[in-house]
Amino acid sequence: MKHEKFLTRNAPSAYAAKLRAGHFRRGTGVIGSLLATAVAQAIAPAAWAAGTDRTVLPLAEPKRPTYTEIDARKAKMPPRFEVKAPAGAPNVVIILIDDLGFGAPSTFGGPIKTEAFDRLAQNGLRYNNFHTTAVSSPTRAALKSGRNHQTVNMAFITEMATGFPGATGQVPDSTAPLAEMLRLNGYSTAAFGKWHETAAWEISISGPFDRWPTRQGFDKFYGFFGGETNQWAPLIYDGITQVELPNDPNYHFMTDMTEKARAWIKHQKAMTPDKPAFVYFAPGATHAPHHVPKEWIDKWKGKFDQGWDKIREETLARQIAAGVVPPGTKLAPKPPAIKDWDKLSDDQRRLFTRQAEVFAAYTEYTDHEVGRLLKAFEEVGQADNTLVFYIAGDNGTSGEGGENGMYSEMTYFNGVQEKVEDMLKFVDKWGGPETYPHMAAGWAVAFDAPFAWMKQVASDFGGTRNGMVVSWPKGIKARNEVRTQFSHVIDVAPTVLQAAGLPEPKVVNGVKQIPIEGKSLGYSFDDGKAKERHTTQYFEMAGNRAIYHEGWFARTIHRAPWESKPRRTLQDDSAWELYDVRSDFSLVNDLAARNPKKLAELQQLYLKEAGKYHVLPMDDRVFERLDGAAVGRPDLMRGRTSITLSDGMTGMMEAVFPNVKNRSKTLTAEIVVPEGGGNGTLIAQGGRFGGWSLYVKDGVPAYAYNFLGLQRSS
Repeated sequence: MKHEKFLTRNAPSAYAAKLRAGHFRRGTGVIGSLLATAVAQAIAPAAWAAGTDRTVLPLAEPKRPTYTEIDARKAKMPPRFEVKAPAGAPNVVIILIDDLGFGAPSTFGGPIKTEAFDRLAQNGLRYNNFHTTAVSSPTRAALKSGRNHQTVNMAFITEMATGFPGATGQVPDSTAPLAEMLRLNGYSTAAFGKWHETAAWEISISGPFDRWPTRQGFDKFYGFFGGETNQWAPLIYDGITQVELPNDPNYHFMTDMTEKARAWIKHQKAMTPDKPAFVYFAPGATHAPHHVPKEWIDKWKGKFDQGWDKIREETLARQIAAGVVPPGTKLAPKPPAIKDWDKLSDDQRRLFTRQAEVFAAYTEYTDHEVGRLLKAFEEVGQADNTLVFYIAGDNGTSGEGGENGMYSEMTYFNGVQEKVEDMLKFVDKWGGPETYPHMAAGWAVAFDAPFAWMKQVASDFGGTRNGMVVSWPKGIKARNEVRTQFSHVIDVAPTVLQAAGLPEPKVVNGVKQIPIEGKSLGYSFDDGKAKERHTTQYFEMAGNRAIYHEGWFARTIHRAPWESKPRRTLQDDSAWELYDVRSDFSLVNDLAARNPKKLAELQQLYLKEAGKYHVLPMDDRVFERLDGAAVGRPDLMRGRTSITLSDGMTGMMEAVFPNVKNRSKTLTAEIVVPEGGGNGTLIAQGGRFGGWSLYVKDGVPAYAYNFLGLQRSS
């Protein structure tokens, strides 16, 4: 039948086989509709002018013809204008795990089993010299734009934006994201999971919506906006609409987002099998809170009893054996604040091993869900022409847990140090809905092996070097090989454009574009010995800063994640170090004293790059930046002392509600109590792990205050 030929010619092989086997009804329903579509396309076939300039997006429609013919049946119909991706353009999947260090996944020699990551590596390339920015929002904005994080105004996380250029937290129109470039070139686009790129004061019904995912190039968005969310009870959006969660005691967002992504892929391929798809898949894992189903935790019981020092040694041995670090690599010395495992108390070791078990379970569970996502492309017969970037971390493993870790991560942002004896009360519930946990910083060093530092420390590879695997069966001949060329997160976007056969756009939506600052990795796909093309790269995060240039690395450690104040002024250059990373993979041999001339040269280069890319002036404040009024950030509530709420105003982010922290407040409510009393919440800010609530119990109004989940009063 003609409509069968149409479908089998255009559909992926798996779907075509089902059609030939009679799995779909013919002549009615979906098949009938597709037959009608086939006929319509035969009458008005899609047209594409080969010479169309794709550097200006969106593509301009051709001039509309005029007619003198009266009868349409006698007139020649013009070809239908349709934007299509270049022939053979691959599907693209970017997977970005959160807060996972270089030395954590088994794919790069770590102790945590990541089977999906391993499978992808066996069919692709491991990049062992790939770098991020050391923190979430900056990495994400740089990844999706191909520009440095200060170029896209993301000097730190969106909640800590300031009024300075480079730090406003508002991605400019002159740096269109990859998703928009692909969408305007004929791709279907979807994002799932963590976003964390929209300015915090713009996340409300009042918008503006320009920097929401669905205005940043994504047709579909299903996920959350902040840096983290409760994985058992997340605040999530579908597009711009808040989602009401199912009443399911087994609900977990990681599985939910995977199901939504798989469904979208299959639906998109059923409707338009020849149209390539771009999927951005960014789990909240393994950022705190470390929330994971108990059956995954149980598998890791006792696997970390040897402690973080021994784990580091075992990891390095595996890394050398696997060829993901050079022979002779040494473990960089731990920061002095990280105690030796054998000097800890029994209670500390009991708590800390449980923390690592939960983190490992969270990592393995997340990787399992990534595997299910990728399987969707196999199931529609398009795995071979799917280009996958699996990036194991938007920065190094987080050390924000400090010396002991945390039962409630909210204590970190409030400067409260939790005690081991208090956390041990929750040890058997760690990772479940009754905790909001983070782990001790010693594990961050272990899972960032062989490096010394971690997340936030942009001046050490423990903060910026993340394992990445690239797989594209149809486009990359090499299999299971390691690539050692220096690369950076800004290199991903130009790599995708090259693979898709698309030029870098010069104008997008009428706005002249800042040129992409990354370099395509395409040159390294089939040549492991190719000379690296990304030869200079600055790093900066809250004063932690460094510069890479042609194999040399100069840096200064300005502040540790658990330190509330920097170690010295930004003008003080006395603590800079110098490394030759061509022979010193883990930054062990400081050459500053032996080669002061090279160090001075690199310090000057850093300042030059910092000026060029809007890094200056640097800002080493951290928690002070949470106060928008103090740093010149827009605030919807500035100057207001009251707000009148109405029904349905739920899920409001903290930045679009009056700041009542450490301030007296008055709550006024008109309450109608039905006969027989009543119960319910009138207004609540926060929840189980900190906040306050005005509620009615047995017909009587009441107020409760929850101090970080540690103390409650009412």
